[in-house]
Amino acid sequence: MNVYAIGASRNIGYHAARRLLAKGATVTFLLRSPSVFDNNEQIQLYIRAGTARLVQGDALKPEDVKRGWEEAQRAKNGAVDLVLCSVGGTPSFHLTKGAVIDPQDLCTHSVRNLVATMPVPLRIPAAQPRIIAISSTGLTRASHAQLPLLFKPLYSYALRAPHQDKLAMERVLAHCAGWEWDDEAPNAEILPPTWTAEPGVPTFGELKHVAIIRPAMLTSGACKADTTKSGQAPYRVRDVDLADAYTVSREDVAHFLVEGLLSDWDKWEGKRVHIAY
Repeated sequence: MNVYAIGASRNIGYHAARRLLAKGATVTFLLRSPSVFDNNEQIQLYIRAGTARLVQGDALKPEDVKRGWEEAQRAKNGAVDLVLCSVGGTPSFHLTKGAVIDPQDLCTHSVRNLVATMPVPLRIPAAQPRIIAISSTGLTRASHAQLPLLFKPLYSYALRAPHQDKLAMERVLAHCAGWEWDDEAPNAEILPPTWTAEPGVPTFGELKHVAIIRPAMLTSGACKADTTKSGQAPYRVRDVDLADAYTVSREDVAHFLVEGLLSDWDKWEGKRVHIAY
C-alpha cells in the first residue's frame, strides 16, 4: 500500500502511519519539520529501508502539498492507494473564545489544498486513492445534542473554534464525495461560500472513496485493542452518533483506522464513522 500522509507527525496520524509501515506499506509524510523524527528509532528504521519518505512542506501551502503528492506518486509508479489527513494544531486558550487554533482554518485549508492539488491521473475513478480524514464528534447541532451532558459545556465553549474548522473541513469532503449536506453552513470566515469555484477543486461527487472518522474526546492512553483477550475491540463504532460517547484514545482510533476501517472498506466507505469506548 502506498500512503500519502499529512498531519502525521504525531497523534492519530502518526500512530496509524506506524501501523501501516509495520504492515509493509510505504508512507510519504508531509512535514513542516522533518527533524521531528530524528530521534525516533522506529521511524528511522523505515527511513533507512526506504518505506518512510519525508517531504518538507506545509499543508497550508498548495505548492508544498502538490510536491507531496508528486513524491508519493514516485514511490509506486504514479499510484497512491491511501491519503491520510489528520492535520491538527496546538491550541492556545482565550478567556472568551476557549481553545483557539492559528490559523482558524487550519484543517479546512489543508484539505482544500489536498483535493485541489490532486494530480489529474489520480482523479480517474479507477485510480483514485482512498481518503480518510480525522474529525470529531459533536460538530453539528444534531451531534452536539447527543453528547454526554457533562461534555456539552466543554464542546460549546472550549472546543467551539477548532470544531468550526472541523465542520468546514467535513463540508469540503462532503462536496468532493457527493454527500448531501443537511447540517448547518460552516463559518464563512473559515470556508468562503465561493470556494467550489477555485482552481482545482473537484466537482460534486468526483472523489469516490472518502471516509471520515469522528472520535469522542481524545485521550493519550494506550491502545486497549492491542491487549484485549476477548478478540472483541474495546471501542464502539457506528455511522451514527453513539450514546454515552465519552472518550477514546488516539492509539485506539489509529487501531480502528488500520485494522477496522481499511480492512472492511466496503462497509465504511462514504460514511462518517463515530468511535468511542
